[in-house]
Formats: sequence, structure tokens, C-alpha cells
Amino acid sequence: MATNTNDLSDSQIVSLVLKGDKEMYATLVERYEAKLLRYAMYLLKDHDIASDAVQDTFIKAYINLFSFHLNKSFSSWIYRILHNEAMNLIKRNKRTSTFTEMDMDGDEVFVKFSTDKIMDKNLLKASVRKCMSNIDIKYQEVLALYFFDNLKYDEISDILHVPSSTVGVRIKRAKESLMRACKNDGVNYEQ
Repeated sequence: MATNTNDLSDSQIVSLVLKGDKEMYATLVERYEAKLLRYAMYLLKDHDIASDAVQDTFIKAYINLFSFHLNKSFSSWIYRILHNEAMNLIKRNKRTSTFTEMDMDGDEVFVKFSTDKIMDKNLLKASVRKCMSNIDIKYQEVLALYFFDNLKYDEISDILHVPSSTVGVRIKRAKESLMRACKNDGVNYEQ
């Protein structure tokens, strides 16, 4: 069967895996590994721990693939598994969430604040690295999902298990918190 896997939806691939084509699962890993690792890095702040969390996520997802509903979003489902894995690691290790230096080259990062001005990409990268650790983890994760992974409110809602309206409120508060944190660190923005 010479099917181009790029033409298949996530649900179609899951269906094929469930029907016995176990090797198709590698396609899902390829599609989501970099995105999940980036999200895990935002939450866990350590590459090795984040990488392990992503691998554990793929294993848990594979083991529990039969519980995935084919009419739902695979993306939201696997992000939720990673989210739970990361939160468990944070609780277990009682780590404080700090944003460490990480390679963000290649990420096209733009955040639009309420002033309707788009901040310079390089300034934002430096500011985020410096300021992100000073905001609550629930705001860090919503910023990571919305601005860095470009997920929609309903997808974030599925991942975090909160209503879409709560996602909107958290994004608004996260932007405000990030701006305050950056201002406290001496990074001033033109209003």
C-alpha cells in the first residue's frame, strides 16, 4: 500500500494503527514530537526531563490508543497526556518553575498586546526568556500553547480541561502578568 501519510488525517492514522498497522504510529510521532518537546520545555525547563516526558507521553498514548475517539482531535488528546505527565513531574519533584535559556531560534514568535502593536521578535525572545519565570505556571502554559504552538481556544480548552472562556481570560491575564514581570525586570514597552 503506497499511501502518502501526509495526506492522512491523524484520525485515519490512528484507525490504521488500531487495525494492526502498528508502524503507522511513527507518523504520529514524527508529526508531534517537536511540538510536544517545545511545550514540555516551557513547562519543565530541562531538556532531558522534557524529552523523557515526551517519550512517556507517546508510550502512554500508544498503550491507550483504543480510548481515543476518532471524531475528536488527536492533537488535543496527546497534548493533554503530555500536560498531565508534566504536571505530575512538577508535583513529584516539587520543582519551582523557572524559565532557563533555551534555543528558540527558528521559532517565529510574535505576541500582539492590547496596544495592537507587534513587538519586535528579537526583543520578545529576550524578554520572554528573562520574564517568563516570574509568572504563574498556568499563565506560562497558556502562553506556550496559544502564542508559541498557535493552538486555538477550543484546543487549549481540551488540553487544559477548562472552558474556552477561561482560556480567553487566562490569555488576557497572562499577557498582563508577562508585561508586569518584564516591566519589573526593567524591560519597558512603548504604550
